[in-house]
Formats: sequence, C-alpha cells, structure tokens
Amino acid sequence: MPQEGQGLVLALDVGGTDIKVALQDAAGGFHGLRRLPTPLDPYRPGDVIVERVAGLVREYRDQAGGSPIRSIGLVVPGLVDEDAGVGILSANLGWRSYPFSRMVQEATGLPVAFGHDVGMAGDAEMRLGAGRGLRDVVVIIIGTGIAGALFCDGRRVLGGGFAGEIGHAPVPGGLQCACGATGCLETLASAGAIARRYTEASGRPVAGAAEVLAAAGAGDKDARSVWNEGVEALAVALSQMVAVLGSEAVILGGGLSQAGSALLEPLGQRVDSLLSFHRRPRLLRSVLGQDAGLMGAGLRARDLLAEPR
Repeated sequence: MPQEGQGLVLALDVGGTDIKVALQDAAGGFHGLRRLPTPLDPYRPGDVIVERVAGLVREYRDQAGGSPIRSIGLVVPGLVDEDAGVGILSANLGWRSYPFSRMVQEATGLPVAFGHDVGMAGDAEMRLGAGRGLRDVVVIIIGTGIAGALFCDGRRVLGGGFAGEIGHAPVPGGLQCACGATGCLETLASAGAIARRYTEASGRPVAGAAEVLAAAGAGDKDARSVWNEGVEALAVALSQMVAVLGSEAVILGGGLSQAGSALLEPLGQRVDSLLSFHRRPRLLRSVLGQDAGLMGAGLRARDLLAEPR
C-alpha cells in the first residue's frame, strides 16, 4: 500500500455485470484492484450503487494504512451528463436522471468526479495511451455493444451526454435493436452481435466473437459471412464519422479489438475504399485495454483536486 502523503483517490468503473475498483496513487499506480458484482435493484437502481460506493470508501480507508482518500472518480454506462453529475439513463441498470455526484458526495463527504465509462476511457487513452500527441480522434469500444468518445481539436465532444452513441448510428443492413430502433450498427458489428448472428445462421453456439473469427479462418462460410458483414458495417460508420469530423485516427478498444490485424487490416482497406479526398485515419488498438475506464476515473478524480474550489 502507498505511503501516507502521496494523496490517494478511489477509482470506480461501474459496469452492467461488475464494478472495478482500486485506489490510485499520485504516480497513477493502482492498489487493491478488485472486481465485484454490480448491485441491482429495480426500485432503487441508483441508490444501491451509491450505497456500494460508500461501503467501498470505508473498506479502502481501512486498507490505506493512514493515507487519506482525497476524492472519488466514478464512471457509469448509459447516457451521462458529466457537467451536472447526473446519470440520464441506463437501460441495463435502470436509473433515470439520477444525481450521482451529489448523492455520492453526501454519502462519503468526498469530492466526486463523475463521468461516462467510455468517455473517461477515451480521455485516458488520449492522455496516456494510443492517442498521445493526437487531437482529432474517435475512440470506439466494441464489446457487448458499441460506444465511443469523439475528440475534436483535443477536446471531447459531450453533447449534453448524448454524444458518442456510435453503436446506435444506422447502417445499411442493420437489424432490430434492443433500443427500439432498426438498423443500429451494434446489431451487426458488436462482439455480442457477431456471436449471436453466427449461432443463428449455423445452429452452433459459441462463447464469443473470437470463436467466430477462428471459424472464419478455418473456412466456415457462415462465420466468414457474419464477420465480413460486421466489418462492412463498422467501415461504413467510421467513414461517415471521418468525413464529418476529419479524424486523424480511430482507436479501437474492447473485446473485439483483440482480433488485431484480422480486424484492422480489412477494416482499414474498406474505410479507405469508401473515402475519396478525405483524410485517411490511422487505425490503432487501445494501449490501456480493459482498465481504460478505471484509469480515466482515477485521472479525473486527481484533476478534481487541482481545480479551484
């Protein structure tokens, strides 16, 4: 555990399944990293998160060996108004217009840096990862769904909490989405959709998109078709964003990015073919990986300490 006086913050990344939590020291190192089940309550969805955060603050204070926890960085999924500190909507976890910053501060007595999980992951990637030195970037996290963080002239576009919903941009061939719309990108190109669509086409269940890619490489026609359709949909969405934003790079994170060149090479070729006079973005893999959101939460909590009260 770090020595007293280093100045600790508590970083928390709330997901649909689990919460990642750790103390972060002044050098950016994590201590006591844990993954815990996300508490669920259909009647008090925001309150149970706040109660869990308050309990973790008490636990980590006991573990900190006398070093004070000076602030909290909390990131959550869904639509988020970071300026107001409000979780606008989480379809999976159930809250609407929940004042997370105020409630956590009241429960813990600590200042709270609150944000969107993918947005904060993008901030961390720009400051410490593949986006260092770049200013016009799209960061896309592809897992069960698809979400992004858009950076223009070095600043993240917030849009009142509505920016970055790349997974719900319409693409040709898109299917019925859980959000209620038809045609969303993530119905074809998310890791969850690729696995689900392959099982539907072949009748063979798979554990994830990695198995579909392996089957495609082994000559499975169903797998190859599903994979190619996902890459095509992603290329269309990226080419549209690049045409509008003039992005110099696209950083891919999440489980699907683990496919490496099997994803980046065909995706890059197809994006290139869809563009004409536009700037060609570099396609990069995330450097920070699965802990990018937690790193972003810690960085923002530390930034909060330097801001004027």
